[in-house]
Amino acid sequence: MASTIEQPAAVASQDVASRLLSSSEQLSCDPVTEVDWETPLDTTMHGTSPEWSTLYGTDYWQEMTEEQRTALTRQEAASVASTGIWFEMILQQMMLRDFYAKDPTDADFQWALTEIADECRHSIMFARGAAKLEAPAYHPHKVVIELGRAFKTLAFGETAYAAILVAEEVLDVMQRDWMRDERVVPFVRTINNIHVIEESRHMAFAREETRERLRGAGPVRRRISALVVAIAAYAIVKSMWNPAVYENAGLDRERALREAKNNKHFASMLRSSCSGLMEFLDSCGMLTKPAVRVYQMAGLL
Repeated sequence: MASTIEQPAAVASQDVASRLLSSSEQLSCDPVTEVDWETPLDTTMHGTSPEWSTLYGTDYWQEMTEEQRTALTRQEAASVASTGIWFEMILQQMMLRDFYAKDPTDADFQWALTEIADECRHSIMFARGAAKLEAPAYHPHKVVIELGRAFKTLAFGETAYAAILVAEEVLDVMQRDWMRDERVVPFVRTINNIHVIEESRHMAFAREETRERLRGAGPVRRRISALVVAIAAYAIVKSMWNPAVYENAGLDRERALREAKNNKHFASMLRSSCSGLMEFLDSCGMLTKPAVRVYQMAGLL
């Protein structure tokens, strides 16, 4: 009986991977040639849509000059990119470990290597973009870095793929806004466009793998996985906007942190960006009560 259930699931996974490989052949980008790295940075333009700034809508934002606002969104864009690099490196290691010594003739195996190659290019693209935005290296807190080290070593199955999906879904919604916003500096819009196009394939694969790994999972495993993914989501989201962005934009760090923490507009934007993700996790039985509490603490629910 088990084999009759597992076989269609495996065929479906292979079919998804084959379609994604075909899409990758037709719709892949080379950031080295497609991003304008040569034009000097226009400091009158934003790094993100202003509405996505952690201070947008606050009293502090109203007091800031346009120069300060654009400086802040450029630093925030660099911080988000740096967090993306950190998690993409975790993602690559988890996928390499998951597909180690598996059948290289399988479409799943070949797609995994394709996705890893995409992520390598994305990380270099984000790194060059952050440097062009004249931002320093933004790293997660040391505790988060060590938790990430443990996660990439121990996470498996639905825990790994659902966490990958969390990171990619949150970025995807923001970047779709930024890539269409003419207030955002052009090379950042191009970076966002490339990432959105290629990450759509990665998210499709992560969803399929999450569903497949959860088939037959018992209630205890499902509850544990749900909580682990929620904790990973908390660490990822809380790392995206480094507190140092405020002083690097010439602002009062303590006041900025205080107003950002109480910014209802930003909280609403973040929750709306995760609505599709939460619906998916709920459909998979991964919105348990403990997980929901963690997502609420992270501002995702």
